[in-house]
Amino acid sequence: MRLPLYGKILLWFFLNLLFVGGAGYVLFLRQFHAGPEVLLNGPAGERVRAVGQLITDELNARPPGEWAGILERFGEAYQVRFLLYRNDGTQLAGDKSALPEPVQQKVFSPGPRREGRPPRDTPPEPGFDTPPRGGRDPRGPRGPTERPRIRESFLVRTEEPRRYWIGMRTAVMERPQPPVPATVLMVSDSLRAGGLFVDFAPLLWVGGGAVIFSVLFWLPLVGGITRALAQMNHAAAEMAEGKFDTRVSEKRRDELGSLGAALNRMAARLGGFVTGQKRFTGDIAHELCTPIARMQMVVGILEERADPKDRAYVEDMREEVQHMSNLVNELLSFSKASLGASSVRLQTVPLRPLVEKAVKREARHGSELRNEVPEELLATIDPELIVRAVSNLLRNAVRYAGEAGPITVTAQALEGEVELLVRDGGPGVPEDELPKLFDPFYRVDTSRARETGGVGLGLSIVKTCVETCHGAVTCRNRDGGGFEAVLRLPA
Repeated sequence: MRLPLYGKILLWFFLNLLFVGGAGYVLFLRQFHAGPEVLLNGPAGERVRAVGQLITDELNARPPGEWAGILERFGEAYQVRFLLYRNDGTQLAGDKSALPEPVQQKVFSPGPRREGRPPRDTPPEPGFDTPPRGGRDPRGPRGPTERPRIRESFLVRTEEPRRYWIGMRTAVMERPQPPVPATVLMVSDSLRAGGLFVDFAPLLWVGGGAVIFSVLFWLPLVGGITRALAQMNHAAAEMAEGKFDTRVSEKRRDELGSLGAALNRMAARLGGFVTGQKRFTGDIAHELCTPIARMQMVVGILEERADPKDRAYVEDMREEVQHMSNLVNELLSFSKASLGASSVRLQTVPLRPLVEKAVKREARHGSELRNEVPEELLATIDPELIVRAVSNLLRNAVRYAGEAGPITVTAQALEGEVELLVRDGGPGVPEDELPKLFDPFYRVDTSRARETGGVGLGLSIVKTCVETCHGAVTCRNRDGGGFEAVLRLPA
């Protein structure tokens, strides 16, 4: 599953918190030999004893014949089963059921019992008080208004099926007999016990509050890290596209701040190198213009004075000089488009006349060029740069797909930009070559012969011209066959 860095950090934090909490719980259980019965010492135990006291009071206020109904009513209220047993093993009320052995050991007191009273050689059962042997109860005689109270509670878990048995020691009065020790059993299939024993609502509130607090507490740290990384990622992508004027913030005083400063220095140096390289290329091309012009003039003179038998050699020389002149002109165009971006002033102009100008410039015999750009479509561009870019695209299309069908230029308005498409029906380009087409001097055909095209600067000039107008250019193979260049320009 793909997660952003922000989500990964928070997820890792909560997993670590869960692991620490689980390890602490296991250590606590092993250290103190505690089990589920440890819950009886907290608020859950108090709730259980309070309900047990209510049941005891109501049982002692009603005749034994109504005890089953009382337990059934409490059971429906709490979604559990209630049972009532004497401590000698006699069931007094509740559904008839056999008690598991661990529960019997807790409920039934050891030793023989007589009906209604504990043996004289055992300590008094919790649930009612007996006067000390050989004397009077210092608190005075027991009156009929005194009520037996819950003195002790226990929890037993049984398996197959898993059930939780919560017992409460008390005493019940089977009039006219005196109170007898008894145990009220609460049986539940889960530790929740209808919310009586373990109430998950407070746990959910506390857990949700802890999660929200943790997110808010970690938000500044994680947000700061992810924002800095996102900014650096965007800057690196811009640099990969040749935009070396991109900068990132250096305000952080940690490793990310140092990384941002290093990225800025790298962008500045790369920008300097690339600008220097382009300026050097432009200067060399400019310096070559004069000797090439002289060579063309000399070749023209030689062509006029040469013997007929030598004119073939002079023609070859003229073609070579012309090829050199074309190369130098392309280098100059590339250099001007690259270095003149800061001085370009963009205008809002209609696109169709510009495309028509490029179509007329690149029209060749045997190829069909169609201008299908809407009349009303406007773009904020430098007109001359876009004419040059479209001309280069049309020239490439005519060269490689001029006989494969019409070459079409279309455009459409999108949100905030204009999409201009140049399509042909040629063979296309291998998919792995598409990302490299706009690199300077790169050609799919590695040959540099005049018969197979130029030197690989045409699409580089297209990219530079479009980006100077604050646009972007991409290319792709069409599904039905053919090649398509996509120019996105400001609307």
